[in-house]
Amino acid sequence: MMDFWTALQAIILGVVEGLTEFLPISSTGHQIIVADLIDFGGERAMAFNIIIQLAAILAVVWEFRRKILDIVFGLPSQPKARRFTANLLLAFLPAVVLGVLFADLIHHYLFNPITVATALVIGGVIMLWAERREHRVDVDHVDDMRWTHALKIGFVQCLAMIPGTSRSGSTIIGGLLFGLSRKAATEFSFFLAMPTMVGAAVYSGYKYRDLFQPGDLPVFAIGFVTSFIFAMIAVRALLKFIANHSYAAFAWYRIVFGLFILATWQFGWVDWSTANS
Repeated sequence: MMDFWTALQAIILGVVEGLTEFLPISSTGHQIIVADLIDFGGERAMAFNIIIQLAAILAVVWEFRRKILDIVFGLPSQPKARRFTANLLLAFLPAVVLGVLFADLIHHYLFNPITVATALVIGGVIMLWAERREHRVDVDHVDDMRWTHALKIGFVQCLAMIPGTSRSGSTIIGGLLFGLSRKAATEFSFFLAMPTMVGAAVYSGYKYRDLFQPGDLPVFAIGFVTSFIFAMIAVRALLKFIANHSYAAFAWYRIVFGLFILATWQFGWVDWSTANS
């Protein structure tokens, strides 16, 4: 039977995943920090993270279901649909290659709260710089992207393999630097998340298939539902937010939160047990 604390841990981590996956503040980084604080680790945690990430991506699939269906049914006859699909696959390719080559090394050496905090601060500073520079818009809509835009964003996405960097933050800010409008950069980031996260989940799920135990099903179910609900809330809120605001608020959040984690480590206020793992 699942005890109350385990259920609460699943809810907490489901909320964290759902709210942070598509915001430019690093969901993986927040998961590492929060899981360390509430002592949710081990093999069960690895399997649990795969489940809640799938829930988050399903929320995006549901939110953009009309666009997805238009693309799927338009592939045989519409050049615009074929171009968008080709751009998406091209942007996805670098993460596939580099992920297979370096994922295990990165997970072993960099998945700890101190790396996360450092990446949060550095990423926040870069976001502030990107927001304050003159932003030239060459692409107003995702359908107008060229293959060169897609490939460059695909390489920038690979930076998110470092926990704390943020996949959405990398692709959105990269899109802005490469001439996409805020709306186009944000939407392409959402669409690129679909093959990237599903591919990562399938790869990890197969690799760690022995970690999935029937007894953990209730915990996974709670995390899955919670993550789906809060991911839906976050996606809709972000799309509304970026219509009239910059990403500076997220940058300052990253910097303050990262510096706070580093301070707790430096002064010994919190024992980050995985800091040297």
